[in-house]
Amino acid sequence: MQSNDNTGPGRQELAYLPVPLPKTPAKPPRLAALRDWWKRAWDIDGVLYDMWDDVLSAPDDGLRHMAPWLRAVLMVAGVSFVVLMAEAAGEILLQALHQILTAAPKVQVGIDTSNGVAAVVDQPVRTYIAQHSAGLPVAASTVYTLWLLTGITGLVLGFLTRNNAVRAMWTAWGAATVFMVWTATPDTSRPVAAGLAALAWTLLSAVALRGLTLRRRVIGRPAKVSVRPEIHVPVPYPVPAEPAAQHPHSSCPFRD
Repeated sequence: MQSNDNTGPGRQELAYLPVPLPKTPAKPPRLAALRDWWKRAWDIDGVLYDMWDDVLSAPDDGLRHMAPWLRAVLMVAGVSFVVLMAEAAGEILLQALHQILTAAPKVQVGIDTSNGVAAVVDQPVRTYIAQHSAGLPVAASTVYTLWLLTGITGLVLGFLTRNNAVRAMWTAWGAATVFMVWTATPDTSRPVAAGLAALAWTLLSAVALRGLTLRRRVIGRPAKVSVRPEIHVPVPYPVPAEPAAQHPHSSCPFRD
């Protein structure tokens, strides 16, 4: 009897049949998707098309009627430019101030370096600053330079701006100067030196406190009364009373 068994020494029995695996669909390349979006954005009513149309029509529309997004971009750019310019200007001013304060130690404080009437005020101030600035992290000459800059700033800005804060700074600076002159001047000439300092401060205050008045400001304007002779108000003439004989019941209290 013939057997259907095909197994033999040279054959290997398969336990299962191989199943073909499904192939994954190929993904479109990223550049193709980006290229497709770029084309659709530049079509009519596309995003980039509308934005470019807003940019082209901005000169005719003006700042008030241009697209909101373009106005926002211009405002942000303008504010950024102003901030950068202010930062650059601040750095320049700080460098200039640093150079001034660095050169300040060349000024000799506490020594007679001025002559004439100005020395009556200048030398006591130098002496006072030299005596009371020991132990500070800045030099006495720097303090003296700051004192001069404060006085000049209060004088000039008080004359130009008429600002109350600047005027208060000028007043405090003058009072401090008179106090330093009174303290650092010898006892024999102290009243004269303080008087001259107060006199100079008063004369300069006429410039720094220009326009300052102690009168109360009237808020509002007084009402104006205009007299126009062409307007006539008619005055009714009095109606003459009728004689009592025509009214027999004139004495009646209920008469109409």
